[in-house]
Amino acid sequence: MAVEHFDVVIVGAGLSGIGAGYHLKTACPDRSFVILEGREAIGGTWDLFRYPGIRSDSDMYTLGYAFKPWTEAKAIADGPSILNYVRQTARENGIEPAIRFGHKVKRAAWSTEAAAWTVEAEVDGKLRRITASFLFLCGGYYSYDGGYSPEFPGAADFKGRIVHPQQWPSDLDYAGKKVVVIGSGATAVTLVPEMAKTAAHVTMLQRSPTYVVSRPAEDAMANWLRTKLPGKLAYDIVRWRNVLFGMWFFRMARKKPAQVKANIIKMVREQLGPDYDVDRHFTPSYNPWDQRLCLVPDADMFQMIKSGRASVVTDHIESFTAGGIRLTSGQTLEADVIVTATGLVLEVWNGIEISVDGCHVEPATTLSYKGMMYEGVPNMASAFGYTNASWTLKCDLTCEYVCRVLNHLKKTSQRQATPVNDDPSVTFEPWLDFSSGYVQRAMAKFPKQGNKTPWKLHQNYAMDLMSLRYAKLEDGVLRFSNRAGAAQQVAEKIAA
Repeated sequence: MAVEHFDVVIVGAGLSGIGAGYHLKTACPDRSFVILEGREAIGGTWDLFRYPGIRSDSDMYTLGYAFKPWTEAKAIADGPSILNYVRQTARENGIEPAIRFGHKVKRAAWSTEAAAWTVEAEVDGKLRRITASFLFLCGGYYSYDGGYSPEFPGAADFKGRIVHPQQWPSDLDYAGKKVVVIGSGATAVTLVPEMAKTAAHVTMLQRSPTYVVSRPAEDAMANWLRTKLPGKLAYDIVRWRNVLFGMWFFRMARKKPAQVKANIIKMVREQLGPDYDVDRHFTPSYNPWDQRLCLVPDADMFQMIKSGRASVVTDHIESFTAGGIRLTSGQTLEADVIVTATGLVLEVWNGIEISVDGCHVEPATTLSYKGMMYEGVPNMASAFGYTNASWTLKCDLTCEYVCRVLNHLKKTSQRQATPVNDDPSVTFEPWLDFSSGYVQRAMAKFPKQGNKTPWKLHQNYAMDLMSLRYAKLEDGVLRFSNRAGAAQQVAEKIAA
């Protein structure tokens, strides 16, 4: 079988990959591309996760694409609605024919001589090779093989079912049963109020509290604007309002953490009343935005706690028992179902082995350029969103930048764009400055950021907008090279 060649190989047909396909078709319409998707469906996270109540924890005016307005009433959308939005985008923009399902990319090798990547994907147990001039990793940041599940003493003794949200069983019936959800992150605060609708009782068991804030599921201003203005204009106004508010709130959390913390806790007290032990169950020891805040739309979790259908226990697990969980305090939680909402397993570069001219590239010793390309790795970028804002905000900008690089390569008849660090004053820092457990478990394996631009990750949409959309490409760090041969240049001019 002949090896196919594309100008761009995109890895992943989720939110980022479909967005990348749109940007390539729009800004680089003469470039060929293929999307390699390891699973059998479009949607990524929004197709993988099937647990009850699955929803966004960001508003859809920023989680949505810049180019496709979100038009549904709910700003905090459920998973099926988001999945439909992603698939609709692929369908409307003719991206579906470019997707190869069941192609799990295992490794990619760059050849400077050929100015191309050789990408190996596993298809039905066999390896298939595709070559590409540019490799764009859009497969997210966590492993789809399974979530993080710690070893709990006595787990084998438990007589009920233990499930992880990432592998939610379709036959699980928890109606009228006692449920314990272990965890306090976004998944846990989504599961608890949804399961409490039909379960006998749901207990959220946490080692320590997380910041939880309530927000209306519907954005009244956005819904009103859509009745008065063209859809795209209304969407852009609300998108920028939410972006600017998010930036302001994050800056306040960094500058005045005690004040922001007090305000968040005050809002929780207003929801749960003066008799609830907010200090124990909803007052974290860390500052706001040292970890991601948890969103509860329309105060649904607080409502379930007040109704008695759900409760929060802050304690440590001693062991599982036949009928539930024994805590170090001596308390026992009865359970028919235990849900281990204990986090994700982060994965570097979509789990792909990368080599350049025969040399393996070790991510942990590699500097990240502008949070998307990598020192010494030609013609490769990855889509990685914000930790303090919506994922898609950064991914949209990353796609724009990749298209700028591709167009510059063509304009200058060069074939290679490589970030190069020759500044001895640049020092390594962790890729993410985040204290969440799932981040801390993986950071040693991830690329590093530098202490100064353009190696620094700003986690700031306005700064990235200037850096990725407007700053010049030839900045002395991103080096363009590997000029096409004379015959190839002539052919390209004729084709143009």
